Amino acid sequence: MNELKQKQLDAYQMTLKKERDDLVLSYMPALKAMAFRLKTRLPAFIDANDLISIGATQMVKLSKTYDKEQNDNFWGYVKQRVYGSMLDYLRELDTLSRGDRKLVKEIDAAINDYFNKFECEPDDAYLANLLSIEESKIRETRNLSDVCVALPLDEQFEILSDTNVENKIEKDELIEKISEVLKDFNEREQMIIQLYYYEELSLKEISDILEITESRISQIHKRLITKIRERLGF
Repeated sequence: MNELKQKQLDAYQMTLKKERDDLVLSYMPALKAMAFRLKTRLPAFIDANDLISIGATQMVKLSKTYDKEQNDNFWGYVKQRVYGSMLDYLRELDTLSRGDRKLVKEIDAAINDYFNKFECEPDDAYLANLLSIEESKIRETRNLSDVCVALPLDEQFEILSDTNVENKIEKDELIEKISEVLKDFNEREQMIIQLYYYEELSLKEISDILEITESRISQIHKRLITKIRERLGF
């Protein structure tokens, strides 16, 4: 009798696992679309397959707690947390030291000056020569900075600040102050922030909408972040 019950239990667990696996597989196209969408906002060294793997692992985990009687659909249940797992991965990649934060500001300033003269961004070799820093360090810092830009605005200021933002200002207050600062920007500048951070469009998509080159959008975006940081005292 005990053996029969065990077989029934094993069969039930196998059926349950298959249902969960099928559920995850059915939403893999949605997961891949999310990963590739996020990838368009990230530097080349980030592999979309890594984002997909992380998201899939999270979906498998969430499939075990999903109750179709209480939720309209599985993707609606997991979407936010799957995206959050990808951002967690990016946060782990971002390891900017105090010196790196200073270098990010120096690089941004150098790129801005160059862009104002030549209407394009300088390469890593130019920046390395200008700042007397190894090209590999310039490339590494720019990559980490580009990863940071994909995170929510309030987290960027925590990462790039020379001080502990959480000790200086509460998160809700920080978000409120960012909103206040943005009100002083012109309509195009506000639209760039809106499209990039809230609509999650890529620089290319924003470029197409505003009919401005991607390089120009990138520079405007960087200057906006710098202006916000300066206004907030970070």
